[in-house]
Amino acid sequence: MQHYSRVAAAFDAIVIGAGVVGACCAHYLSAEGASVAVLDRGWVAGGTTGAGEGNILVSDKEPGPELDLALLSNRLWRELGSDLGEAMELELKGGLVVAASAPALDALATLAHAQRDRGVETVPVTRAELRELEPHLSPEVVGGVLYPQDMQVQPMLAAAQLLAAARRRGAELRTGCEVTEISRGSDGRVTGVRTSAGPLTAPIVVNAAGTWGGVVAGLAGTELPILPRRGFILVTEPLPPMTIRHKVYTAEYVANVASSEEGLEVSTVVEGTRGGTVLIGATRERVGFDRSVSWEAIGRIAAGAIAIFPFLAETRALRSYCGFRPYCPDHLPVIGPDPRVPGLIHACGHEGAGIGLAAATGLVVAQAAAGRPTELPLDPFAAGRFEEMSVRV
Repeated sequence: MQHYSRVAAAFDAIVIGAGVVGACCAHYLSAEGASVAVLDRGWVAGGTTGAGEGNILVSDKEPGPELDLALLSNRLWRELGSDLGEAMELELKGGLVVAASAPALDALATLAHAQRDRGVETVPVTRAELRELEPHLSPEVVGGVLYPQDMQVQPMLAAAQLLAAARRRGAELRTGCEVTEISRGSDGRVTGVRTSAGPLTAPIVVNAAGTWGGVVAGLAGTELPILPRRGFILVTEPLPPMTIRHKVYTAEYVANVASSEEGLEVSTVVEGTRGGTVLIGATRERVGFDRSVSWEAIGRIAAGAIAIFPFLAETRALRSYCGFRPYCPDHLPVIGPDPRVPGLIHACGHEGAGIGLAAATGLVVAQAAAGRPTELPLDPFAAGRFEEMSVRV
């Protein structure tokens, strides 16, 4: 086990990125007794976290390492919620996946059966039962599956509250501080970072830079194939409480999450917030960091929402916004020590699941930093896997 030293370095660990993943890393690292600095060139939750819906899902994960990570994270979010739940608006609302055709319902049932074998709670829902769960659903929806474990959090509040908890243990938060280099010694090990505000030293640097995770890896002289994948969200005027009770999305959403297409893909996701507004998504497209408005994308998500909740046709949209998911070619995040750069630990590339997977990511990063066995094997998320993929190709 690594013994943290207050003498050898200004900090035991430096976390690059003040989004929800970086905040969870700081939370668990500081809980281990490490002195931590969290650095961000912008502000807290200023990147992907601030553009997210706050989903903590197991329902959209196919059996495999990501689902295992999601189940661990789900448990950890519930633990975090016992202390910070109200402050970060954690809602144990459950998810409802619906199908508009018999073939879609059959495919959904097959997925739910496989998920159930891995520990996911799934409840088949008939057409009649759907209306009890969501009274405003279209009668065209033929059935679905309820996922009681799905949750929602206000992502910016979550990041802020977790960072506040870390700061109470002595962590430092430095926003407006851009990392320009990850410093390495003659043996190749990380020794700290150079920033726009001066150098900092630490034997461990955590890359929690989200969509910019590949750029940050480059600062250490290595590579990660992380690319931005743009998505739009439409926000309605506030509606009466419990108008929409769950996170509701169509069965096609799971396929779109797992797709590698560059062009525009749209699936319907509708959920209410504590403030009464309804968030409508979801789109995915790889267009670099282009923030220009896509009226096609917005029109298609609006049409999809009206198809399953017809009353939304008479509801005013207040605004739309976009964000960028950190996309990896195999749709798995990069988590754990980088064998190419001793002392560099990655926690990035989560695509649209970063908020949900953040708690588990933070825990295993802290365990790896302390030299302890991690809660889950990190091999599927290893940074070196992309080099192996290139060799096979």
